[in-house]
Formats: sequence, C-alpha cells, structure tokens
Amino acid sequence: MKCERCTRKECSKKTKTDDQENVPIDAPSPVEENEEKGEFRKLADAKVYLSDCLARDSCVTPEEGVQLSQQNAQDFFHVLHLNKKCDASKHRVLVVSVCPQSLPYFAAKFNLCVTDASRRLCGFLKSLGVHYVFDTAIAADFSILESQKEFVRRYRQHSKERRALPMLTSACPGWVRYAERVLGHPVTPHLCTAKSPQQVMGSLVKDYFARQKNLPPEKIFHVVVAPCYDKKLEALGDGFSADLHDARGTDCVLTSGEVAQIMEQSGLPVRDAAVDTLFGDGKEAVVRRHDGAGSDGHLAHVFRHAAKELFGEHVEEIAYRALRNKDFREVTLEKSGEVLLRFAAAYGFRNIQNIILKLKKDKFPYHFVEVLACPRGCLNGRGQAQTEDGHADKALLRQMEGIYSDIPVWAPESSAHVQELYQEWLEGTDSPRAQQVLHTTHQSLEPCADTLDMKWCKKAQKSSWKSYALVETQCLRQLLEQRKARQGWAAALWTPAGPGIAERVHRPSFPAWFGSYCPCTFSSPQSWGLNSGPGRCP
Repeated sequence: MKCERCTRKECSKKTKTDDQENVPIDAPSPVEENEEKGEFRKLADAKVYLSDCLARDSCVTPEEGVQLSQQNAQDFFHVLHLNKKCDASKHRVLVVSVCPQSLPYFAAKFNLCVTDASRRLCGFLKSLGVHYVFDTAIAADFSILESQKEFVRRYRQHSKERRALPMLTSACPGWVRYAERVLGHPVTPHLCTAKSPQQVMGSLVKDYFARQKNLPPEKIFHVVVAPCYDKKLEALGDGFSADLHDARGTDCVLTSGEVAQIMEQSGLPVRDAAVDTLFGDGKEAVVRRHDGAGSDGHLAHVFRHAAKELFGEHVEEIAYRALRNKDFREVTLEKSGEVLLRFAAAYGFRNIQNIILKLKKDKFPYHFVEVLACPRGCLNGRGQAQTEDGHADKALLRQMEGIYSDIPVWAPESSAHVQELYQEWLEGTDSPRAQQVLHTTHQSLEPCADTLDMKWCKKAQKSSWKSYALVETQCLRQLLEQRKARQGWAAALWTPAGPGIAERVHRPSFPAWFGSYCPCTFSSPQSWGLNSGPGRCP
C-alpha cells in the first residue's frame, strides 16, 4: 500500500527536479524540450507531479510507474506544443471530458454557478488549444443503464448461481483495484461488469466521435478531468482496446486541482465558451447529474429500476437509513412487512472492510452495494478536496456538496441521445456489440492466504489517531522472511505497539529490493478517512 513518502524509485509523485530514469521511451528529446520552453512548457513544468497516493491496495509496479509519468500536464502540453509547432501530419485532435463531480470544485473556486463555471473551464481549455470539451454525464448514463440490466439478471439467477448476488458496483477505480489485487476471487465475481463512466467515455470519444469526424482513434488525444488520482491508474489499467483498434480510451487524466493550478499560473485571458456535445448539433450541453450524493448515482437508479422491473413498485423518493456512520447507509423496499430489496452505500475503506468481512462470513444481508473508496463520495476525491498541507478541506467539501445538490437530476432512461446511440452506435440495447463495448471482465488474482485477515481496532485512549488503525498481520511478514533469506537483511521493519497501533522500528536505510514493496499497510491515514498518524513510510 503506497503512502505519501513511499521510497520506491518508480514512485509516481513526480517533480520537475526528478531524474530522467523513468521518462517513457517516446518522451521528447532534449532538443524538443528546449524548443518547448515557452508558455506550454512553463505551465506543464509547474505541475508534473502527483501530491497524493494512487490507490489504496499496493504500490504501483515499475511498469506502471513509468506509464504514470505520462499521466500529468507535461504530456498534455507536449501534445499542445506539437499541434502548434509541427507539421500537420503530427497534429492530434485534443478532446477533454469533464466529470460532473469536478464541476462543483471549479464553481467554488471561481465563485460562480455551476453552469457558468463549466463555461469558464471550457473557455480556458479552448484558449490553450483544446478542440472539444465534453462532460461525462452521457457515459454515466450508459454505465447506470447497463448496471440496472445486470442487477435484474443477477437477481433472477441468484437461486441458481451462488455468486450472482450481492452485486458490488465497479465505477470506483480505487475500490476495483483493491478488490482485484488484494481481495481476489472471493470478491471479484460480485463486481458489476458494466464499465465505469470514464471507460465508456473513452469508447465514445475514440470510437463513436472518431467515426463522426472520420478520424482514426490514434489521431485523438483524450484527456479526462476527474476529482481523484485513482482515475489515472484506471486509464492505464484499461490497456489497449481491440474495439478501438488497439488505442487507449483515455490518454491522460488530470485532477481538478491540477487543472485549477494550471489556470492560476497561466495568466491567459479567458472567454467563456459553451460545452460541446458528441452529436455536433451546435447545442450547448446542459449541466446535469444523476441521483447520488457525491457519486454517479448507481444505487438510486438501480434501486428504482429493480423495484419496478422485479416487483412492479414505483419508487419516487429514496429514504436512506444511516447505520454505523454517515458513509454507511442502507435502503430497503418493503411490502406487507417483507423486505424485498436491501441496498447499501459503503464509502471509505473503513466501511469497505466491514462489508468484506460480512461477505466472507456469509452473513451478507444486501442485494446490492454502491462502493466508493473515498469517504463522502467522489466529491471528496483527493485531487480536489484538500488543503495545501494535504488534509481534507471540510469547508470546501461542504460548499461543493451544496453546489452539487443544486445541479438538475436527469434519469438515464430519459435521454433520447442515449437511446439513439444504442441503435446507431451499438446496434441495439442487448446486442453483442453493446456487450463488448459497455462491459468488461475483472482480474481475479489469487490473494495471499492472509490478505483478508485485516482487523479494525479501536484506538488507544491516549492515541493521536481519530478513530481506527488498520493492521495487516501475515502477508508482510512472509514477504520480509523471503527477502531477508535472499538478501541477508535481518532488520525488523514493523512491530505492534499498544492496542491496534503499529509503530515504525528505527532503521538506517532500506535495502534496494524494498522499492518493489511498500510496507505501510494502512497507507496515508487521510486516504482511509483518518487523521495523520504514526503509520507512514519514512
């Protein structure tokens, strides 16, 4: 699990003073870099690093570390530079897709309503040289609609297939990565196979939109503006899709905070511009969202659809009931005293651990769970809801939640464009092509035997921790024994000290192999919804 002070050489938190050992092969040469010195290069240099953890499950691999060097403003501005300086054969069409959860951040920053903030952001991007700016709401429509159909199918088959239910959402890349790489096969069969909004948007841009413009997918450079850093890893994890002619759906992900910092440092005059639509009809895209408090709204929309499709019940308002905390809530559909559907929302890894333990013990009462890695949902992504010292900006988060709640809610079923795309682009709602483009398969890596043996322990009364500390016992110990035997290194790294608190044992330095594993099993406490504590890598 990677923390803010990870020692690995391939650490993805790049700065402009980093050495060049991780520069990708196709990076610009020194001559090209000198030519790029100017407005683009200066803006790119200002923010070519990540200031926060990526994913909560493990350090990124060396290969991913190299690839992540491309997931920053430097690569984005390099394409802008090529479009401005080089011959037309090297030009690429720049497309930026903005997540709905990022817009409240810009509205709060600019002190504007969300529609005006969207226009201001669009105008700035186009002043840099971006050709098209879309929002990802239409991609979320597809993700939700496919999730609805999949849940109904699973519910009807769950008596025959043991792993059909519960269905766990797969729109959050931090959670999916954790499920695939740490939890493994006991959990991955329960993950929804519908692609996330970012994945669907990649297909829309590189396939549908590219066809509309008579462009090969590789001629489009697709950037996503998102609220969290895990979206960068999601872009890498998508790989090269066969239906996109071996092109990557998303070439680069920038967080809301990174874009805001570029805007602050650019000094460019900005004129508001209308957000584009995929359909080229000249109409401005309407700012909208789905029915979810800081999320894409999978729970609410799937619940309403399932109630109607399975039981003929029309649900207007959804009544949430808080359980252990405000990030763990449930919704039930009851008739004549019988519970027909029981859904839950589990945000933050503290609640994720609770539901996984229930799932392991076969004491899982829910049919469907909306799972998000960030406490309080996507609005609290670490790419936007932070203070300068890296802590959660609670005042900003409350302001964003208020702005987000005022955005009009549209049901995905009401979108005429979506129905048009199903027929024109996907050859029907249940066609093999729709299955290929809108669904994915999840890796099922075999976890260590004790990977799931995690305990949430109450804090010691005199501890500086806010509520809990996560302690993982066996996997690291086994790894250390293997490495010590191989390297002759006998220094102990971690020891439990006190009730549920792990403290670091002093050691002068790490051996070279330690770059392949980071032992901080409870990561940066902020990424788990906790305050700062002693459990960090040095």
